[in-house]
Amino acid sequence: MPNITIRAADGYPLAATRYLPDGPERARLVVAGATGVPQGFYRRFAEFAAGRGYAVTTFDYRGVGLSAPESLAGFDGDFLDWARLDLAAVVDATSDATAGGGVPLLLVGHSYGGHAFGLLPNHAKIDGMYVFGTGAGWHGWMPLFERLKVLFMWHVAGPILTRRHGYLAWSRLGMGEDLPLGVYRQWRRWCRFPHYFFDDPAMRDKVVPAYAEVRAPIVAVNATDDPWAPPASRDAFMAGYRNAQWQGVDVDPRRGFGKLGHMGYFRPHAQPLWAAALEWCDGLVAR
Repeated sequence: MPNITIRAADGYPLAATRYLPDGPERARLVVAGATGVPQGFYRRFAEFAAGRGYAVTTFDYRGVGLSAPESLAGFDGDFLDWARLDLAAVVDATSDATAGGGVPLLLVGHSYGGHAFGLLPNHAKIDGMYVFGTGAGWHGWMPLFERLKVLFMWHVAGPILTRRHGYLAWSRLGMGEDLPLGVYRQWRRWCRFPHYFFDDPAMRDKVVPAYAEVRAPIVAVNATDDPWAPPASRDAFMAGYRNAQWQGVDVDPRRGFGKLGHMGYFRPHAQPLWAAALEWCDGLVAR
């Protein structure tokens, strides 16, 4: 399990970890994490996949986890950088460039990871994506209590924290890692729209054609108790992958999982979901 540094497309150093398979390498897999979630959260899944023959790379986006500077005050970075500079470089570094002798490269995403795929300039290197908990982020798709929490964050807590600190000091609310100001501003703006940035007049002409270019197969799994990304929210966002063969899977956690919510997909009790994801990946590898 070597810890490595991957240089983003603009040279920014990204902390990453490679999990090597126990036996012959079946394929390579990149884990594209959720907003404000450090790569260590995905360690158990990465070890599980490595035990099935996958060489797995996890990493932290700039400004998060081990890729964060000492202070986020004045730090420059946003969602577009995370995809086009950071994840794109990890894909390049993980892909097998050996002509005719490569192994498949797959993406397993969580929440924002499902957004990032369509933003990649090199998405054609990825043979398929299996994503958990991706949604459009609009409060109208959420249950009432979550909707009120989110509106409070966007209209009260977020503005206060960013004015005081110069970044979203999310950790002070016990909600995760602190986030760069650029990430907060984009997130807040795009979550105003039912279809996220596909509805944003400033983004529509850029993202609609970019997502239409994606042809790789996709499976998008959402728990029915996911307050941030219920299945209806997923369907609103995933429609942007209009030329990809994508399948939505609804998971009822009452049937053997217990609570999943938005973060439970990568906790130990969700191993059956991991096995299903890798079984799907196995099918792509066998083609």
